[in-house]
Amino acid sequence: MSRVGYTSLALGALLGLRARKLRTVLSGLGIAIGIAAAVAVLGISASSRANLLAQLGAEGNLVTVSAGQNFDGSPAPLPLTAEPMIARIPPVESVTAIGYVPGATVLRTAAIPAIDSGGISVYAAQPGLLATLDAGNEQGVAAGTFLNAATARYPAVVLGAVAAQTLGIGQVGPATQVYLAGRYFAVIGILRPVPLVPALDEAALVGFPVADQLLGLDGSPTQIYLRALPDQVQPVVSVLPFTANPAQPEAVQVSLPSSILAARAAARTAYAGLFLGLGAVAVLVGGVGIANIMVIAVLERRAEIGLRRALGATRRRVGVQFLTESVLLSALGGTAGVLAGAAATAGYAVASAQPAVVPAISVALGLGIAVGTGALAGVFPAARAARLAPAEALRAT
Repeated sequence: MSRVGYTSLALGALLGLRARKLRTVLSGLGIAIGIAAAVAVLGISASSRANLLAQLGAEGNLVTVSAGQNFDGSPAPLPLTAEPMIARIPPVESVTAIGYVPGATVLRTAAIPAIDSGGISVYAAQPGLLATLDAGNEQGVAAGTFLNAATARYPAVVLGAVAAQTLGIGQVGPATQVYLAGRYFAVIGILRPVPLVPALDEAALVGFPVADQLLGLDGSPTQIYLRALPDQVQPVVSVLPFTANPAQPEAVQVSLPSSILAARAAARTAYAGLFLGLGAVAVLVGGVGIANIMVIAVLERRAEIGLRRALGATRRRVGVQFLTESVLLSALGGTAGVLAGAAATAGYAVASAQPAVVPAISVALGLGIAVGTGALAGVFPAARAARLAPAEALRAT
């Protein structure tokens, strides 16, 4: 068939679809929804994976050492020497610690009952906490400043993101205070969310010196965070229990926050297969709808088919004409679905502050599946149109 022939087929198919606009839109909607769901699922998964890889690149060498339990189930606190001993391990680049202060409540004012504390925990923290967590003062603190060597010795507190919201504190000023463990502490900073250590989001952080003097903490850390050379993380992890607590290495818990991060990402994408399945069902329904509209089109256009056959059109050309309409209708639905899926991916990426990634293979597969579905849906109507005899088709009018 010549180029002119292909062009006339495409134009004829387009005119045939335009003659039944509403029916065409409704028939292509199923294909569009299915392809949009598939592209959006693959795009969101790719965006989350790209964000995860970016975070793992920065957080893969962060290790957490926590106090565990004895064989009888009683708490086994980390020794006071745990942090300085861990700092002596050659591949360790930085190390810091926090200590949980039991029984301390944080209230907006002394007039509020202790039962309305909102579940805010109190931790003693070292000034190098944010540096070790790789947040940095500018990025890790939403307002004010973090603890330093001077403020750690005075009744000063830094609130986590959720803790500040619970207390109704959005800004930090000279008069901003909270009632912590029976005395007022000056609020000097508010943290941004810390994805790898979510406990800090619901915590109030004070310095170790003031926690020892005013809150009864004995200086023992409950968690130690350290950064090791990326290619030496596993060797460091293997010696941490014996280094942190030589007397009871079995009571030391060591974890990699990056593993927790990966598990969260896997949980978020656990339903990706379900959505892909629903997309496939939508494409199938759309294909059935296209086949239905093409069969109806054959019945409605018997006079046109008879006239074209009488004027010399071959069975093959008539069949290809209807097959082209089916493929074009499905391709238009697939294109709309790809655009909708890409838009959904971009919207999700913007809302979750992630990079927007739409895999090229999802676009290619989406369009390919749409065209393939249209071709399969148009085979029977095209064959039926091709089998109509000219005389029979003209008598049907």
